[in-house]
Amino acid sequence: MAATEILLAGFGGQGILFAGKILAYCGLMDNKELSWLPSYGPEMRGGTCNCSVCISDEPIGSPLVINPDILIAMNQPSFDKFVSDVKPGGKVFFDSTLIEPECSRTDIELFGIPSQNLADENALKGGSNIILLGKVIKETNIFSLETMKKGIEKVVPPSKAQLIPNNFKAIEIGMNA
Repeated sequence: MAATEILLAGFGGQGILFAGKILAYCGLMDNKELSWLPSYGPEMRGGTCNCSVCISDEPIGSPLVINPDILIAMNQPSFDKFVSDVKPGGKVFFDSTLIEPECSRTDIELFGIPSQNLADENALKGGSNIILLGKVIKETNIFSLETMKKGIEKVVPPSKAQLIPNNFKAIEIGMNA
C-alpha cells in the first residue's frame, strides 16, 4: 500500500481526535508506518478541530496532510473548507444529517450518510464519528473489521470499557449504511 493520507474535520466534541486515534492504532496493528497530528482551536469543545493521519508502508516525511486521499467531514464548515483539497480520485465521507454538499468536482467520490441520525436512532450518543469510520473501511478497505475492532479496544480507556460494544455496533451500522 502506498501512503494513505486522511483528514478528519469537524467541531471539538464530535470525536474527531478519537476517530483519528483509532485509525492510527489500526495502522499500528497492521504494522504500518503512521503519524497522527491533532489540530484544534483554543475554544476546544465547539471550536474547530481536525486531525491528520498518514498510514504508509514507507517512512512518513511529514505528518501534515495538505491534500488528503480521504476526507471525513462532520460539519458544513469543515466540508466547505477541505473538499477542494482532496486529491483527484480521493473519497469524501460526510454526515449528511449536518452537511448539504455543494461540490462541482467530478474527480472525487462523495459518500454522505446520515451518521448523526443513525447514532440517535440506535441510542449511540456520540457515535456519529464511529459510524462514519465504518463507512470508510467498507468503501476503502483500508483496514479489516477485525483490525478496526482491535483499534477501538486499544483507544477506549479502561474507565469507559463499557462503551466498546456500542462502538462495535456503530462500526457495523456504518458498514451497512
